[in-house]
Amino acid sequence: MKQSNSLFALHRILLYLIIGWILGCERLFHFRQYQHDSLIRRFLGGRCPHHSLLYKELDRLSKTRPTLPLELKKLNQQVIAPCLPSELILDLDSTVETVYGNQQGAEVGANSHKPGRKSYHPLLAFEGQSRLCLNAVLRAGNVHSSRNAGTFVAETFDLLGDRPIKYARFDKGFGGEDFYQLWESRKIGYVGRLKWTQRLQNEVKLCRYWKRFVDEDWIIEGITMIYKATSWKKARRIVVIRKAQQFDEEQKQMILETDWQYEAIVTNLEWEPIDI
Repeated sequence: MKQSNSLFALHRILLYLIIGWILGCERLFHFRQYQHDSLIRRFLGGRCPHHSLLYKELDRLSKTRPTLPLELKKLNQQVIAPCLPSELILDLDSTVETVYGNQQGAEVGANSHKPGRKSYHPLLAFEGQSRLCLNAVLRAGNVHSSRNAGTFVAETFDLLGDRPIKYARFDKGFGGEDFYQLWESRKIGYVGRLKWTQRLQNEVKLCRYWKRFVDEDWIIEGITMIYKATSWKKARRIVVIRKAQQFDEEQKQMILETDWQYEAIVTNLEWEPIDI
C-alpha cells in the first residue's frame, strides 16, 4: 500500500499520466518537459512528480494491484458510455509498436517498418462509428495477430455488458473455427477478410457469373459462394470482390486475368458484395 504521508497520492500520479498522454507523451521520459509547467503544477496542487518516480509507481502498482488493468478498463467504459451509439459496430485490429530499448515484454517479431527491432503487438477493439477504444491488451511483438483473440473478444463482451452489437469487422489476421463460432453462438454478424490461398483461388476460378457494380475508372465485380476452409468444421458464406483499372475510358479495354485484384471476405450477413 502507498503510505498516507507520500508526497504524491496515487490519484495524482494517475492524473498526471493521463494529462501527459493527452499532451502526446508516448514514453515516460517524455514527461520531463512538463515537470516544471506552471499550469500543470497548479492543476496537480503545486508540484509534478519526477518522471523516474512514474516508473517506480507503475512497477509498484503491478505488484500490489494485479486487477488494476481490468478496473481501468471498466472505468474507461463509464467515461465513454455517453458518447457511444445505441447499437455498436465492433472493429478488431492489431498493430505493431516499435520500441527503442529493452522495455519489459517487448520482443523481436514481424515489423515491416523496423525489421529486427523489438516491438509490442497490442490487440485493440474500437467502436466503428465513434472510433472510441473499447478494449486493449498489450502483447509481445513476436505473437500472431490471432493469439488469445477469443479471450480478448470475450473480455470485450463482458465490458460492454448488455449493449447490443450490430456486427463486427476484423482483418485477415483474425479467424479460425473457434473465432467464427464465438460470433455465431451470440448471433452477432461479422465481416472478416480471408487470406487469399491457392485453394481458395482455385475455387474462385470456377465461378463464371460475376456481378458488375462499378464500371468507371475502376471496374469492380463481386460474387458470393459457399466455401469450407480445411480448418473449418462447416462451410460459410464467402464474398469475393475483384477490381481492375481502366486506362482508356473512350475505348473498350480487354481485361486479362492478371489485371484483376482479388479480395475474399467471410461473413454471416446477407449483404450484397459491394456493401460488404
